[in-house]
Amino acid sequence: MYIKSLSVKYFRNYQQASLSFDPRVNVCIGENAQGKTNLIEAIYVLALAKSHRTSNDKELISWDEEFARIQGEIVKETSTIKLDVVISTKGKKAKINGLEQRKLSEYVGAVNVVMFAPEDLNLVKGSPQIRRRFIDRELGQINPLYLYHLSLYQKVLQQRNQLLKQFQLKKGSPEMLDILTDQLIPLAAEVIKKRFQFVKQLQGWAEAIHTDISRGKEKLELTYLASSNVSEQLDLTKIKEEFYQTYQAKKQKEIQRGVTLFGPHRDDLGFKVNGKDVQTYGSQGQQRTTALAIKLAEIELINSEIGEYPILLLDDVLSELDDHRQSHLIETIQKKVQTFVTTTNLAGVHQEALKQSAIFEVEQGTIRQT
Repeated sequence: MYIKSLSVKYFRNYQQASLSFDPRVNVCIGENAQGKTNLIEAIYVLALAKSHRTSNDKELISWDEEFARIQGEIVKETSTIKLDVVISTKGKKAKINGLEQRKLSEYVGAVNVVMFAPEDLNLVKGSPQIRRRFIDRELGQINPLYLYHLSLYQKVLQQRNQLLKQFQLKKGSPEMLDILTDQLIPLAAEVIKKRFQFVKQLQGWAEAIHTDISRGKEKLELTYLASSNVSEQLDLTKIKEEFYQTYQAKKQKEIQRGVTLFGPHRDDLGFKVNGKDVQTYGSQGQQRTTALAIKLAEIELINSEIGEYPILLLDDVLSELDDHRQSHLIETIQKKVQTFVTTTNLAGVHQEALKQSAIFEVEQGTIRQT
């Protein structure tokens, strides 16, 4: 799949722009704060109906405007589809071929993207929240039902936490806590079961890619680190039973703390290289190799699930990788993945990436093809 054309209106510092793209490589050049990342972000929002940079949609709307609009034409193996996302002060609307989607979970997945930005190098050494967000973002693109269960889980979790806080003020209802716990458990089980499956799939691709990048010297192992006593081997029924026992055993502790202490919202993703925790003991080079392997594994996993390669967004990340890692990235994506690269100058881009590519210059919210 690839993006044939994109138009934006009142998005960030773009008043209006209409662009046609190369099916292979598109390079956006410009100084910092001119709008390069905003273009990448627009493609990301078109795909996932939300930004990777902010949770406040109003920040996406140009100053003094009422709405932002992103439209794109996507060419897939069997069809061409038109996507339309409108973000206003009143909310968000997403359309596929002119038909508004009632739920965003029904929209996400129409086009698949993989983002690789400098902050993604923090995937290994950053907080557990970054890794949970990574799993949710990528798994949600290939499994709309996961997004649906995750959304419901988060809503019930919020209600449960609000109730637990009321216990601090001697106002909580034990009966309501039991009701919310009973609602939370099956949703938690669905979320965690799909996460286990996703990490196992990702492991299969990432291990081989990491071994290749490290020239056979290192072996990467991914582990889903559950905050509760559940494991990959358990079926849904057993996972629910484990959650029920955990919440019953820790009920008083959660009431005392005023927060839900266990579940998918507290889980993490672990990385080991040659049996050692990369986050704690890995060098910066090992951490970057791990992050790159994970990103390249995402591309292959999505292709294996939907039968098409996703679109790759490289936001100012090539300059952060040494020549060997850059070469591996370029060789992996060449001729099979439409790629968007942002950079301040072409000196920071591997020359192979520039062959048969479209070059765009971005300056103060205006963009033109050279």
